[in-house]
Amino acid sequence: MSEDHNWKFAQCFGDKGDSDDITEADIITTVEFDPTGDYLATGDKGGRVVLFERNESKKGCEYKFHTEFQSHEAEFDYLKSLEIEEKINKIKWCKRQNSAHFLLSTNDKTIKLWKVFEKSLRVVSESPVAPDAPQPALRVPKLTHRDTIVAAVPRKVYANAHAYHINSISTNSDGETYLSADDLRINLWNMDISDQSFNIVDIKPANMEELTEVITAAEFHPLQCNVFMYSSSKGSIKLSDMRQSALCDQHAKVFEEAEDPANRSFFSEIISSVSDVKFSQDGRYILSRDYLTLKIWDINMDNRPVQTIQIHDQLRNKLCDLYENDCIFDKFECNFSADGQSVLTGSYSNTFHIYDREGKTDIALEADKNAFKAKRLGSAKNKLSMARGGAKNGMLNDSMDFSKKILHASWHPHENSIAVAATNNLFIFTE
Repeated sequence: MSEDHNWKFAQCFGDKGDSDDITEADIITTVEFDPTGDYLATGDKGGRVVLFERNESKKGCEYKFHTEFQSHEAEFDYLKSLEIEEKINKIKWCKRQNSAHFLLSTNDKTIKLWKVFEKSLRVVSESPVAPDAPQPALRVPKLTHRDTIVAAVPRKVYANAHAYHINSISTNSDGETYLSADDLRINLWNMDISDQSFNIVDIKPANMEELTEVITAAEFHPLQCNVFMYSSSKGSIKLSDMRQSALCDQHAKVFEEAEDPANRSFFSEIISSVSDVKFSQDGRYILSRDYLTLKIWDINMDNRPVQTIQIHDQLRNKLCDLYENDCIFDKFECNFSADGQSVLTGSYSNTFHIYDREGKTDIALEADKNAFKAKRLGSAKNKLSMARGGAKNGMLNDSMDFSKKILHASWHPHENSIAVAATNNLFIFTE
């Protein structure tokens, strides 16, 4: 564990009360910086989206509340007798073209395009006419500015295109299209057309009893608008070019590492399932996360990753217990830093790890209520050593708290600042 770094706790948003007060609806389920890094969005299990904006009056990377709106409501599918949760699975910001912000949010079934803008509230007031006017008693109504509010309105609703749960949305570099992925299909949308999409990947077998894998995540290439990738529960990543075929699942470059037969077990397929994939900003590398490892792939080399980082190696002999308490199915996200030289992923006991690309440093930080106590103790060094010590002890003493997990995080697109979701709290760490 590296000691020579300057990462420190900067901010925390959310309830500071006891964990007993937390309601299920308040749990944060997605975190996303916008392309400028000046805005930050979170979505929660209650279907709410909360936006934060950078506080320019303060030095460093500090944010303040911008607005909050209800994005999705709970629904009931009467045809399938199925409840559809309001939980926000993903949020993606669109490229900003004017003073308004546009962002996509999705639950399991429906994607919405939101417009967020500042709106002037005006009130009608009567102003008297000039005294020399023919009718001095006449009052002329006049609109006067009273206040400015931040409004959010749904511009498009993209519904009825997914039979299974949506796990990913990704905006394209062309600024006009985006993809949405569920367990078995990936659809391509034009932002302006809400009632039609193109199916670009379909892995559904003719007989569902022959189903062997599902799609777990999908993302567009950051620079090439015709290229995208998707990962599967079998541990593979496929890189596809939409120019090659209307359906891209048969025409793809497959990134897959051969498994050592000696390590084969009942849990092999579960722990090899890829929970998240991300491109580096230059599009050269792919970062993937499965249960126990982070892998970095060069898009020009598909037979093995250029680097494998062990995240939970100490849990290999506890897979049976983790299967019993369902933790083995936890889906951890991963992120590249802005310069592509570091990678980030979450763990248990509310800790997350930052690794450098050479694998020489493993910085473990804790996003927990203890940060508030540490802040009161004083210096950044104190609070960092406390955070690091807590994480370190939790790992070495084998006392991981599996009820506290960092699944969702986002790395600032231009700076070394990280937004981390820990239950119902949003933590900001900066270097």
